[in-house]
Amino acid sequence: MAEDGRVAPMERKWKHPVFAFFKDIRLVFKMDSLGKEILTIAVPAAMAFAADPVASLIDTAFIGHIGAVEIAAVGVSIAIFNQVSKVAIFPLVSITTSFVAEEETIERLKSKVPKDEGVEKGSMSKEETKELIKDDDDDDDVVVKLENLESGSRITHDQQKELPTEEGFKTSPCKHVTITESTPNKLKLKKQKRNIPSASTALLFGAVLGLLETLLLVFLAEPLLKLMGVKSGSKMILPAHRYLTIRALGAPAVLLSLSMQGVFRGFKDTKTPLYATVIGDVANIILDPILIFTCKLGVSGAAIAHVLSQYLISIILLVKLMQQVDLLPPSLKALQFSRFLRNGFLLLFKVLAATGCVTLAASLATRLGATPMAAFQICLQVWLTSSLLADGLAVAGQAIIATSFAEKNYEKAISTASRVLLMGCVMGMGLGLFIGLGLQFGSGIFTKDINVKHIITIGLPFVAGTQPINSIAFIFDGVNFGASDFAYSAYSMILVAIGSIGSLFALYKAAGFVGIWVALSVFMGLRAIAGIWRIGTGTGPWSFLSK
Repeated sequence: MAEDGRVAPMERKWKHPVFAFFKDIRLVFKMDSLGKEILTIAVPAAMAFAADPVASLIDTAFIGHIGAVEIAAVGVSIAIFNQVSKVAIFPLVSITTSFVAEEETIERLKSKVPKDEGVEKGSMSKEETKELIKDDDDDDDVVVKLENLESGSRITHDQQKELPTEEGFKTSPCKHVTITESTPNKLKLKKQKRNIPSASTALLFGAVLGLLETLLLVFLAEPLLKLMGVKSGSKMILPAHRYLTIRALGAPAVLLSLSMQGVFRGFKDTKTPLYATVIGDVANIILDPILIFTCKLGVSGAAIAHVLSQYLISIILLVKLMQQVDLLPPSLKALQFSRFLRNGFLLLFKVLAATGCVTLAASLATRLGATPMAAFQICLQVWLTSSLLADGLAVAGQAIIATSFAEKNYEKAISTASRVLLMGCVMGMGLGLFIGLGLQFGSGIFTKDINVKHIITIGLPFVAGTQPINSIAFIFDGVNFGASDFAYSAYSMILVAIGSIGSLFALYKAAGFVGIWVALSVFMGLRAIAGIWRIGTGTGPWSFLSK
């Protein structure tokens, strides 16, 4: 892409849009500029995505040593909490990432000074740079604004007037200074905070939705548990109710932290959310044995540890975000309520359809009894934890594709889509092998119950074998979100869910535990096919592939 944001027309190299998937098949492992950009975003994002489920896995391991009833009860409560949370936050996080990436790109392109306005690039040597900074250190009123140290950025005419004129360093109204790559990284210059309306809107929605979720789960905990198949006389009802109501108190922190992660992803910064998540989850892991066993709080201790860790993550992210973004909009009109609501409702239907299938599967497993439910919970946590690693590539694809579409750089958009999908396929196969061997020999980490271990081995082929399909399905979500194709994502998921729910009921009656996992495999397969169909037919925002 050219430095001024203009790109040459995309040269079509395939006869059918479906071949675009294999555009970069020979470059899948190449560390070129695109490969490095993808991994720079994807690796920290994947680690952050995996951190919370890993913490949940550790919760599961600790609680599993209390008893099979407790782990089954917590499994039902986690399913309810995750269902409600995803309904509330998934649409918000997804659209926030795309909108923030678009806004920042558009502002960056607008801020560039056209060459025909007499802009001339000069250069500043390393010695001159040091001299300038040295002088500026003595005067707090002098601010040098640099926006791109690596590629070089321009100091405008107005900014030149603010710089001190020293001997050997003269400014002229017709010349502008560019600080080039020779500028040392040690320079610490004052920066203006970004004004991103989508960031303020996302945080506002996150706070309101978090409070609503807390009220919903606290007052409707018992009806929701009954809906999941936990009857009033069941041994699971008391620990499940206790865990769910305590976890509900952490809902505002969960929704706020995830909405802020969406903002950082839009900036292509996935390291900050990773650091915050790791700190919070380490605190959770430390508090778990103390509260569960030392303080003898049982499942309540696990819930308290999780809630405290989520508030810690939110505080860290908020402090970091306030350093970069002006979160107070100039007026209410600047907030993008209508745009968020319109696209948010579309993705609301998508997440209801997607999580509804998984929640229904957990509900059916509950009806099989405490032992099958315990095995299902362990298999599901491993299934989701490993699959979420693909979301790192999905986030990278979404952020880069959203930026590319804003720049009208369609060549980079399709190259990014092809690369992340190929990477995801390879990663899925590796995950399948790793999980197959890991659960076969390591199921004892989660439980000592022989019956639970036996049922885990029954679900193992499905948990491991669907990893490549899961990776492709999750990555296609990011690809379509990056193209702002929210309507297709929602409608296609509804159709997939209709077929999957029917298969869940039918296969559950026919094969019980095995039938549930067969139906979940069908569900993920249909999701992958829906993603392939959009780009493969060259329709919607990908219509340029058919021209």
